[in-house]
Amino acid sequence: MKKITVNLGKRSYQIIIGYKIINLLSGYLKKLNLTESSVVITNARIKKIIGIKLINVLKSANISYRFKTVPDSEKSKSQAIAFKLIDRISYFTKLKTPFIIALGGGVVGDLAGFIASVYKRGIPYIQIPTTLLAQVDSSIGGKVGIDLAYGKNLVGSFYQPRLVLSDIALLNTLPKKQVISGLAEVIKYGLIKDKVLFEYIEKNYQRISGLERPSLEYIINKCALIKADIVTQDEKETKGVRTILNFGHTIAHAIEAAGNFKAYNHGQAVGLGMLAAAEISLDLGLLSSKETISRIKDLLFSVGLPVKLKGLSIERIIKALAFDKKFIRGKNRFVLLKNIGQAVIREDIPVLVIRRALKKIIC
Repeated sequence: MKKITVNLGKRSYQIIIGYKIINLLSGYLKKLNLTESSVVITNARIKKIIGIKLINVLKSANISYRFKTVPDSEKSKSQAIAFKLIDRISYFTKLKTPFIIALGGGVVGDLAGFIASVYKRGIPYIQIPTTLLAQVDSSIGGKVGIDLAYGKNLVGSFYQPRLVLSDIALLNTLPKKQVISGLAEVIKYGLIKDKVLFEYIEKNYQRISGLERPSLEYIINKCALIKADIVTQDEKETKGVRTILNFGHTIAHAIEAAGNFKAYNHGQAVGLGMLAAAEISLDLGLLSSKETISRIKDLLFSVGLPVKLKGLSIERIIKALAFDKKFIRGKNRFVLLKNIGQAVIREDIPVLVIRRALKKIIC
């Protein structure tokens, strides 16, 4: 079992990574001195698979519980669902101040964290991520939010969990498509910060895709360490350090929005967004060789992620980019590459350059 601390003073918390560690939650809840009332936000599939285990853990800690399920899709991060849940939580808990458990992937984590951040001006929450994407990325760092029709995460805040408990055994419940989706974020960490990690994925992607325990433990621990370090340095993305975590995400979010959050899931869109960002990097002279793009493309293809964009027009993607929350003073902002493991931030990328990059990845 690994323990990683996100060191943020009074808002510090631990990331616990291990195999079949869900039963340890009871002890951590007691140490955190949380209230005796909890609300578990999850989806129906996850509740069916591990709901009973979690109930037994909560009972052993003398904590009451209520489950609230949401659809297993990006559509759950909506104003309507968020405020319906807040209303239900208010009704069920009445005069109590509960804590929230986010039991699921990135959608559940973002939604539950957002609700925790605004209900009663902030109540505690913990993350129990059940997808690879959530365990390596979205459950860590306190970015929470919901979507608007125009784009992803346009309403949100920075609100840190009290604990992240990543039980690797829960990944065995995942459909293959979700494992592949999570690998996009793992590849991202290698590209922006750790060449050794990228090379490890190149050599071991079949073991990772096959959910072999040693490989999973290695990549989850590596990614969590990188993100914890970045968040510790720049919690609210005011110093330019945390921004590199957005590599591939500027165009990815535009792809998701342009496809009405149906055409591509988050990991697929991130993979395509990273390819586009690499093409922009080459166009601007940051990358010196097409070989880097070939390596990225080959790895994405090998793990099962798309390397060509189908069914969406460049115009729809460009239009969606205009609503990206990463615009600063009216200028776009992209995370680009100088090399594998070395990212840089550039603003005001000409639309013509973005179009050329999109043409390279579109069918």
